[in-house]
Amino acid sequence: MSHANHRPVALSVAGFDPSGASGVLADLKTFSAHDCYGVAAVTTLTVQNTRETRKISPVDSNLLRMQMQMLWDDIEVAGVKVGLLGNRKNMDAVAESLEARRETPVVADPVLRSSNGVEFLTEPELKHFKRLFFPRVDVLTPNAEEASRLLGVPVATLEDMKAAAKLLHEEGVRRVVITGGHLEKPADVFYEGQDLEVFPGLRAESQNHGTGCTFSSAVLANLITGRAARESIVLAKAYLSQAIARAYPIGAGRGPLNHLFRFGEAPVRLPPPEAVHEEPLHR
Repeated sequence: MSHANHRPVALSVAGFDPSGASGVLADLKTFSAHDCYGVAAVTTLTVQNTRETRKISPVDSNLLRMQMQMLWDDIEVAGVKVGLLGNRKNMDAVAESLEARRETPVVADPVLRSSNGVEFLTEPELKHFKRLFFPRVDVLTPNAEEASRLLGVPVATLEDMKAAAKLLHEEGVRRVVITGGHLEKPADVFYEGQDLEVFPGLRAESQNHGTGCTFSSAVLANLITGRAARESIVLAKAYLSQAIARAYPIGAGRGPLNHLFRFGEAPVRLPPPEAVHEEPLHR
């Protein structure tokens, strides 16, 4: 599957960020870095740069539906990454398209607000997202803030993240990884119904945005190149750490990661993370 003449195709269904730091442009670069071919269906147009998001404009849902259908009709898509959807009609269009392809792996990054605080979904739209996508996605990748909003409970500590992962699974999510880059000792929590797993991370004072988009698209890329979910998450974390470490400034605000660091650059030597205690699930 990794040969140049047979690269798996990954579909990004997400918004367009003119700065290239997030959305479909970040996803496509991440797919390329993982030896996948990326295609995209754009859900929203945004007015943003590295400093702020000023406006988002969802595309017409029929146009979105047509974008996806044209790709399905012509290309063998190996997996789908779902990001910012924009509104309820676009959620319906994407869910309908995915329903007809139940065997296609889906990784969803629940993009709920911009880095400067612009809310992307109303509470009714959020509930609609949960109803449509929780039963359908193979991996859900919220950060702690997004998990908090999805569940309506505070998610701030590592213990909160563990409880939230279980709750999201109980609400129908097959596999969930909650990212905790905000913690004093960063860690991500993975749960798929058995034991909770805690993956330690590294403290990185990142001044970038698009980390969530990049992580979720890296998870998908690893899945469709033959890795199991757990391994895909571990590899995606390692890739994200390097993309942050190799980032260079673009603009005056929170710029992009270096998604393509693998092309001609030596990896940065990162110190090993401190171990985080892992607890089995007591049932």
